[in-house]
Amino acid sequence: MSQSSALVARIIADDAIAMEQLRAVRSLDLPDWCIAAGFVRNRVWDHLHGIVPPREPVDIDVIYFDAGDVSRESEAAFEQRLGRLLPSLPWQVRNQARMHVWKELPPHRDTADSMVYWLESVTGIGVRLEVDDALTVIAPLGTDDLLNLRCRPTAFGRSRLHEYRARVEAKRWRKLWPRVNFIE
Repeated sequence: MSQSSALVARIIADDAIAMEQLRAVRSLDLPDWCIAAGFVRNRVWDHLHGIVPPREPVDIDVIYFDAGDVSRESEAAFEQRLGRLLPSLPWQVRNQARMHVWKELPPHRDTADSMVYWLESVTGIGVRLEVDDALTVIAPLGTDDLLNLRCRPTAFGRSRLHEYRARVEAKRWRKLWPRVNFIE
């Protein structure tokens, strides 16, 4: 694991609430899974801004890859199971084996491949809790932007700059994390 990925893992590991959420998702035994997006980005940026404890998430993005079952019903069942384990949390479970359809892309190969097609480099980062309690950081575009307080569109995001700009504004990231440098 790179030094930057190890730092991301340490920030998550030091957060008891994040670890409880990771344990809940691990219990589902999903294939090629992680908790990604704001779960990682927001915690790291809160940490780097000295915000303790980290703010509550708007949603908890659980992603996995299962080409054998791309039904929305399976995702809903996993959300319900997580809701029973940790009630009242904003779980959002999505099988990345079907996410290419609405983006009009070729099928994704795995979870990491799907994250390359997210709009921002700092969002395409996930963390998985392994059976031995080690954390694996999934970051197909790296973690440097996240740790260096830079937000930029991915190659896919550059093709949809209006969506990138709209997300940054709608989510109020500039206000929440004033030290972040937003790049186009």
